Amino acid sequence: MNESAIERPILIELLENNQTRQQFVLESDDVTVGRGEESGIVIPRRQVSRVHIRIYREGNRVILNDLNSKNGTWVNGVQVKGKTDLHDGDEVNLAMCVRLKYVAPGSTVPLPFAPPEVIGGRLRLDREAHRVFINGKEIDPPLSPPQYRLLEMLYINSGNVCTREAVIDTVWPETLGEGVSEQAIDALVRRLRDRLYELDPAHQYIVTMRGHGFRLNNPHN
Repeated sequence: MNESAIERPILIELLENNQTRQQFVLESDDVTVGRGEESGIVIPRRQVSRVHIRIYREGNRVILNDLNSKNGTWVNGVQVKGKTDLHDGDEVNLAMCVRLKYVAPGSTVPLPFAPPEVIGGRLRLDREAHRVFINGKEIDPPLSPPQYRLLEMLYINSGNVCTREAVIDTVWPETLGEGVSEQAIDALVRRLRDRLYELDPAHQYIVTMRGHGFRLNNPHN
């Protein structure tokens, strides 16, 4: 790795559903990641320690140090006890609930968003404009932000079950502790079903999988 590459900022990506949700450019050569406000990168998840890991340069190396976190750190599926070198493309998992990706200085920086996927069905999303269509007709007035975030999560995981924990992380990402009740989740799902019913009363798009979560049933005809 050449000197000019080493001088470039480090890039950390926050992953969600195998897509980049957020990018952090580390202008400092030494940064901490954790739940607490004292961390350089704040991840507001209750399973993450207040100061969970430290990422820093040492010569031509970039090193991750687990700071005795309560729920652990994994790099490419291997738990880290103390320090380990980071290499381009390494996936870092904090407390088995937050996925980060390390992009080495000098590497080609990926797009900060996933290219729009083509998902067939009666229901379609314009994810850039946050617009929702059923059978070519737009839902109007638009969905509320929580309703849209829930529907988008189900849409990009079409056919797969999304857990209640995933719903909380997607719809209420800043919530710590037990701040979101089962009743709040069920009420949001019910309101979203009602909005979809307005355009297609003959079909139930959101299916509750008891004991597991929710999935989107998006037929093609």
